Amino acid sequence: MKRLVTISLSLSLVFGLSLGANDVANAKTKVKEYKNCTELNKDYKGGVARTSSVKNKGGKTKYKPHISKALYDANKKSDRDKDLIACEK
Repeated sequence: MKRLVTISLSLSLVFGLSLGANDVANAKTKVKEYKNCTELNKDYKGGVARTSSVKNKGGKTKYKPHISKALYDANKKSDRDKDLIACEK
């Protein structure tokens, strides 16, 4: 019984520490902020949508947008028509 408790505590400590390290690494990852749509469209041809459920107000587009809430929020200034898709093409 003691051995089982010792093993379970050891495993929980190991997994708990490894999960905490990943959270810290992800929190420090910075999302790139582009200075204009030309720069953003070099990496994301269809622009960046905040969610997969948003609809384009500006008409027909050639490319599907990349979906990323963090990337959209960092480049929200480039969404001129306020349809939650920045720099759509």
